[in-house]
Amino acid sequence: MIIKNPKFEISAVSPKQYPNNDLPEIVLVGKSNVGKSSFINTMLNRKGLARTSSQPGKTRQINFYNIDNNFYFVDLPGYGYSKMSKEEQVKVGNFIEQYLQIRKKICLIVFLIDIRHDPTENDKLMYDYILNKSGEHPCLVIANKADKIAPTKVTPRVQELQNSLNPLKDLIFLPFSSEKKIYTENVWIEIEKYI
Repeated sequence: MIIKNPKFEISAVSPKQYPNNDLPEIVLVGKSNVGKSSFINTMLNRKGLARTSSQPGKTRQINFYNIDNNFYFVDLPGYGYSKMSKEEQVKVGNFIEQYLQIRKKICLIVFLIDIRHDPTENDKLMYDYILNKSGEHPCLVIANKADKIAPTKVTPRVQELQNSLNPLKDLIFLPFSSEKKIYTENVWIEIEKYI
């Protein structure tokens, strides 16, 4: 896909702040340090559009990125960040849940996990929530940080993660690497089916 003019549009914590148009929304979900911002920058071939941080848990709002007025990437706050206060976790959790339940423009949820690690309890809870309680949106699972393991281990590892999370194998699991950028085209092929 050729991207000409992606831009950050707004950070929101309540429905009245969401963009008011009919553009489809690709929603990014994952734990705090899984690399959602780097995923956005790599997919759009832009270095600093989505701000990355060495400190996980920085994103506390829903960030809307307008992609050429064709669709949005919507970056939800990461979950599972232990240094966030319980009160803050509940607050963030509530507006994530509200967004997923009421937003009518969601066309795909991209669920990012770390290829190096087995899914955490939080990953499993979020996966279950996405599939069973958020309106049954289509879901694509991205096994990120594929550059951190040997190339020969990438495909078997993605299969292991799918066996763990999705034994029915009714979802697509794809590897991804912001560093190497070699899997970007495969991810675009899947995303384009929904926009």
